[in-house]
Amino acid sequence: MQIHVVQSGDSLYRIAHAYGIPIEDITEANEISAANTLVVGQALVIPIVGQYYWVQPGDSLFLIAQRFRISVHTLAAVNQLSVNSPLAVGIRLYIPPKPKRNAEIIAYIEPRGDSVSPNLTQAAREAAPLLTYLAPSSFRINRNGTLQPPPLDNLGAIAEQNGVVLMMVITNLENEQFSEEIGHLILNDEAIQNRLLDEIMKTAKELNFRDIHFDLEHLNPDDKEAYNRFLRKAARRVHQEGYQISTALAPKTSAAQTGPWYSAHDYKAHGEIVDFVVIMTYEWGYSGGPPMAVSPIGPVRQVLEYAISEIPASKVMMGQNLYGYDWTLPYVQGGPYARAVSPQTAIGLARTNHAAIEYDARAQAPFFHYWAGGKEHVVWFEDARSIQAKFDLVKELGLRGVSYWKLGLSFPQNWLLIEDNFHVVKR
Repeated sequence: MQIHVVQSGDSLYRIAHAYGIPIEDITEANEISAANTLVVGQALVIPIVGQYYWVQPGDSLFLIAQRFRISVHTLAAVNQLSVNSPLAVGIRLYIPPKPKRNAEIIAYIEPRGDSVSPNLTQAAREAAPLLTYLAPSSFRINRNGTLQPPPLDNLGAIAEQNGVVLMMVITNLENEQFSEEIGHLILNDEAIQNRLLDEIMKTAKELNFRDIHFDLEHLNPDDKEAYNRFLRKAARRVHQEGYQISTALAPKTSAAQTGPWYSAHDYKAHGEIVDFVVIMTYEWGYSGGPPMAVSPIGPVRQVLEYAISEIPASKVMMGQNLYGYDWTLPYVQGGPYARAVSPQTAIGLARTNHAAIEYDARAQAPFFHYWAGGKEHVVWFEDARSIQAKFDLVKELGLRGVSYWKLGLSFPQNWLLIEDNFHVVKR
């Protein structure tokens, strides 16, 4: 699989000819129309096995082999060259594919209202072959310890047909906000705890959920040990029934990090108690904040490196956003919120507004500016390059896999790159 960044003067015909494949293969892989113009800076996935490299001035086989982390002898052999052959600038070399490694993939899905929309149903159906877990969000805890379930419709059938584990997401959401009060109640009232755990296990059996996933956020900082005790109690119940237990954790960089989103999330304890954790490594750029990449590679790395210092890497799932944001400039704190956009929508905005897509090498994220209604906008989003950078980090750190928030936002390149990088584990 190759990532091709569109340059000025590129056309689908020229790109297809360069890689020796039909135009239709490119349009189908990237879910674009041949009638649409390409956007300068747009990252296309080229559906080939391995990739090609065009020799640049100063290149040698040794330097190219080092860049792609393969043996120089392998590179020479597959291209029928001598190891010491001089290279002519502009010739095309074939780079063989790297071995894949196993990984687990989670996708949250968030139905709204009383039913699962056709768009979300289709998104679940398309993603399911590449998922280990499907996580409908969420079963909300009531103040008496009962649960308010989300609509599920045929999500269970889609999971079963594709060998996907249903993950039961339990939250302390109330009125669309994470409730510190509900969190405190369930973590400190034994009667409410017991009612909650009874209902969780009963519901899991009835609906065929096999992973119990606690996403308790914005907790009282003093409830850290109470949360740990609750998880130990829950883990005993869950494991007795032969199920898994997992948690979602805020993106911390040290045990000393404080605040309502962080203090009660004890990385070391969770790593000891549960089967795996999802680290929510996104929302540095968020709808109410200043414009920036949603999941810049530097901060993501910093969080994950801390995580694996406290938790076995084999238990750590990297969180990844399937969206970006469109901010109106100038940014004013408390002013208009940025709107969420899918990667495909972002590219469409760039095309419509004749904007070139730039790439921030430090953040490993694409962005562009455009004008509409007399206002300047900036869009930060994800593309094939930014996702590949995250996949490389997952492999470098030996993580368990990737967890996506959330299905329903079009990003075809992501799913193709999962196939290219990983053997998705089915449980």
